[in-house]
Amino acid sequence: MKEKNIVTTIENKICIIKLNRPEIRNPLTEAAWELLDTLREIQYEDQVKAVIITGTERAFSAGGNLSNVQRDTSDAFATRKRMKQYYELLHMMRKVEKPIIAAVNGAAAGAGVSLALACDLVIAARSAFFIQSFVKVGALPDFGGIHFLTQTLGPHRAKELMMLGERISAEQAYQIGMVNEVVDDGILLERACSIAQKIAEGPSLSIGLIKQLVHYSANVSLEEFLELEAFGQGLCFQTEDLKEGVTAFFEKRAPQFKGK
Repeated sequence: MKEKNIVTTIENKICIIKLNRPEIRNPLTEAAWELLDTLREIQYEDQVKAVIITGTERAFSAGGNLSNVQRDTSDAFATRKRMKQYYELLHMMRKVEKPIIAAVNGAAAGAGVSLALACDLVIAARSAFFIQSFVKVGALPDFGGIHFLTQTLGPHRAKELMMLGERISAEQAYQIGMVNEVVDDGILLERACSIAQKIAEGPSLSIGLIKQLVHYSANVSLEEFLELEAFGQGLCFQTEDLKEGVTAFFEKRAPQFKGK
């Protein structure tokens, strides 16, 4: 698929995906299919160990394009069908075992907030901000927004952000646990790449299992989770990376993981 709304580069085992429609604040409406296709292409690519999603110019993503919404409000079933198509991207982001880092460079609004929270780590520029503004147009947060905010913040804080629709700064987002780290604007991508490089140099099989087990843990009982954990650890114990990690520990050197 020819990219029109995103720009993708792969270097040093890191895939950087830039939402690239700055003139309309990088809406997810236009970029979702290209994001989905890119993740499908790299999910089993051994030369990609981590993914960064960021925006261009002043916005990370404005979420949905309201001009499209204005044209499509008469058919509830058509809206439902369209939303379920967008959800394929969320499912793929969870399915891909490569960690995905959101580098939030500017405004993250509506579904743009959801896109950031659907990632595994969130790094924000100091000038970035977040707003769930659906309530201001008589809608509810979509693209998993209610789920992600509730899982991340708990019900009371999530309700506050969604019911009031107020903008919060990157620093405020960090203080309430939406963001892992806030950095100066000029070093955002550099910092995201530094984190991605550490991941890329790590044991990719166990990192992928960690991602999956964290997601499973929210939906199963402790007994069910411990069974999954034991199974996952059994898989890790069969890898070359574990043997290398243990050997390197006793030899007092840095391990050289190969993702095998």
